[in-house]
Amino acid sequence: MEKTWFLYLTAVALAHCFLACLALNGPNSTTDQSALLVFKSYITFNHPNHLLATNWSSATSVCDWIGVSCGKRHYRVVALNLPNMGIGGTIPPHIGNLSFLSYFNITSNTFHGHLPSELARLHRLNVVDFGVNNFGGDVPAWFGNLPKLQYLHLKNNSFTGLVPASISNISTLESLDLMFNFLEGSVPEEIGYLPKLKWLRMRFNNFSGPIPPTIFNISSLELIDFTHNMMSGNLPEDLCIFLPKLEILALSWNEFDGQIPSTLGECRELQIISLSYNKFSGFIPKAIGNLTLLQILYLGGNNYKVMIHSHLLFTLVPFDIYSK
Repeated sequence: MEKTWFLYLTAVALAHCFLACLALNGPNSTTDQSALLVFKSYITFNHPNHLLATNWSSATSVCDWIGVSCGKRHYRVVALNLPNMGIGGTIPPHIGNLSFLSYFNITSNTFHGHLPSELARLHRLNVVDFGVNNFGGDVPAWFGNLPKLQYLHLKNNSFTGLVPASISNISTLESLDLMFNFLEGSVPEEIGYLPKLKWLRMRFNNFSGPIPPTIFNISSLELIDFTHNMMSGNLPEDLCIFLPKLEILALSWNEFDGQIPSTLGECRELQIISLSYNKFSGFIPKAIGNLTLLQILYLGGNNYKVMIHSHLLFTLVPFDIYSK
């Protein structure tokens, strides 16, 4: 019995030793520090004495660096929050070693170049906000390999080409913001397979063709914005049937035609309707007057037979400005 107990304790001790050795030899906070120091070497600063240039130092813990947050349990880097920092440069592939990273925000800086494919290894990412920089090339297809991504914001950059259909693999995605780029071609119907999507912002690109019908089946959608593209086609008559939460419908400055769906009044949560400067014809639906939450209605610059019904009070204006 004593021999058996001794063998058991020995096995437990060896197991603990084995796990400790794995921890020592595997990725740790030193790995994160090394990755961020390489990132720093790729950064250009708008001032030689920039705070980040002196603060990011191997003399202090990476968890104490400006814009860096670590997990309380494992002390690994979980967030990079560096908006409006006056920094630029490119993103090195070494960032892919931050295996615990869940939040990555470098918006409103001057980063450029292509996004390295090594970022596809960051499977814990929830938020990617690279907006208001100058990244270029295609929107990477590997975004579809990030299973926990909820917010993908790439607005105000220089991305070109097509939107990858692989984005439909991100079943957790809630916000897709690609506005103010140079994207072209048709909007992939696969976007309509994102079951949790709330905000779809695609304004100011070069998209063409119709809105995929699948998009009108996303019951979680609150905002649809394709303003200022080259899109065309009709809107489905049953547009509001599967969009009970829709608050903003922004399609101005395109080439949509046909009639405005008579069921538009069934989107009870609508606050903004922006359909100006298209080729819509026919009559303005009376049901719009049933939208008690409606604040802004832009319908000018179309080919209506009757512009204003007596029971509707609204102004047709040439500009579309809103924020959400």
